Amino acid sequence: MIESFSRQKPVAKMGVIAAGYCIAVVIAVLVVRVYMAATSSVDRQGAGGMTAFGDSLVFLAALGVAAIPATGAALFVLRSRPAFWRALSVGSLIVACTALLALVLSVESARIAGTRLQVWGMAAPLRILIAPLLALFFLLSGLFAPTRSARLRLIGAAAIELIAFVAVAFLWWRSSR
Repeated sequence: MIESFSRQKPVAKMGVIAAGYCIAVVIAVLVVRVYMAATSSVDRQGAGGMTAFGDSLVFLAALGVAAIPATGAALFVLRSRPAFWRALSVGSLIVACTALLALVLSVESARIAGTRLQVWGMAAPLRILIAPLLALFFLLSGLFAPTRSARLRLIGAAAIELIAFVAVAFLWWRSSR
C-alpha cells in the first residue's frame, strides 16, 4: 500500500491527503454530534458559552486524532525535503518553549496579578489546552523524520508539550480540591 502511494503522481498524493483531511473533519463533526446527544441534559441555553467551548474542545480533539492518517501521509510525502524537516524540528522546539512559558505563567499566576504579564497569563490556559495536540503532531512528525537530529528535536518538543500539559493539569486539579 505504501509502495503504491509513493508511485502516485504528486497531484494524486495531494488529493489523497486532502480527502483524508475532509474525512477527518466529517468524523470530528459526527463525534461532536454524538457528544452533544450524550450530554443533552446539560443546560446548553443557560451555559451556552461554556458548552460551546467544551464542544469546540471535543471537535479539536476528534479532528486531531482523525487527521493522523492524512498527516502521516503528508509527512511521508515530505520525507525527501531536508529543509522542511530542519525548519519543522527547530520550529517545534520554539513552539514547545511557549508551552514552558505558559507553564511558568500558570504557576506564577498569583504573583503576576496586576502586572503586564497578567495578560499573557490569561492566555496561558488556552496555550496549555492545545499542548496535547501539538505533542501528538510532534511525535508523529518525529516518527517520520528522515534524520536522527530532526527526530530527536521533534520527540523532545513532544515531551516538553506533554510535560507542560501534565504539570498544569495537575496544578488545576490540585487547586480545585
